[in-house]
Amino acid sequence: MKAADFEAEEKARLERNLAYAEQGVKFIDIRTAYIDEGVIIGKDTVIYPLVVLEGQVVIGQGCLIGANTRIVDSTIGDRTDIWSSVIIESSVGSETHVGPFAYMRPNSHVGSGCKVGDFVEVKNSTMGDGAKSSHLTYIGDSDVGKNVNLGCGVVFVNYDGTKKFRSTVKDNAFIGCNSNLISPVTVGEKAYVGAGSTITKDVPDGALYIERAKPKIIEGWVERTGKLDKSK
Repeated sequence: MKAADFEAEEKARLERNLAYAEQGVKFIDIRTAYIDEGVIIGKDTVIYPLVVLEGQVVIGQGCLIGANTRIVDSTIGDRTDIWSSVIIESSVGSETHVGPFAYMRPNSHVGSGCKVGDFVEVKNSTMGDGAKSSHLTYIGDSDVGKNVNLGCGVVFVNYDGTKKFRSTVKDNAFIGCNSNLISPVTVGEKAYVGAGSTITKDVPDGALYIERAKPKIIEGWVERTGKLDKSK
């Protein structure tokens, strides 16, 4: 590509951004937003620097699209904020918080009033209205109901090395931190899963599921083995 082509492309990009600004979109730095032709952005949405919007993207009104966010062929509802995250071929409802550093892979659909927090990955899954996963969670090939809480470190174990399997967590369930759901399983409505559990069978509505190994304490082990003796 010749220098003149780069200049023409840069000029066209800036003209598109200025047109959005005239329609009520707010830019922190209008020169550092990369928006494809045909993208739809609602009034009063704020675009931070180094945002990339590619393909068929629709963003609602009053949103905040934070720095270093990339959105491809996706729909975002009203008053949603997205920080330093990647969303591809997916949808996010209204008044939902995404990021920082979240990753929504194709065919993921998150409802309204949700949270997809830092280092949360969603793949080919749904999250109902009010569902929250605040940090460090993998939601793969699963359907998560309304008002579900997924604790830190929850993993939907969807792949056995040969096939992918799907799990369901029904409305108002609570999944404790560092739990593994070995798909396919179903966690019932208002069910609780204790932190550190590995779920290998269905959990009935309103039940508490706890699966942990029995703890073992060996007194004096460190001294006898000399593990912390720096002189050795």
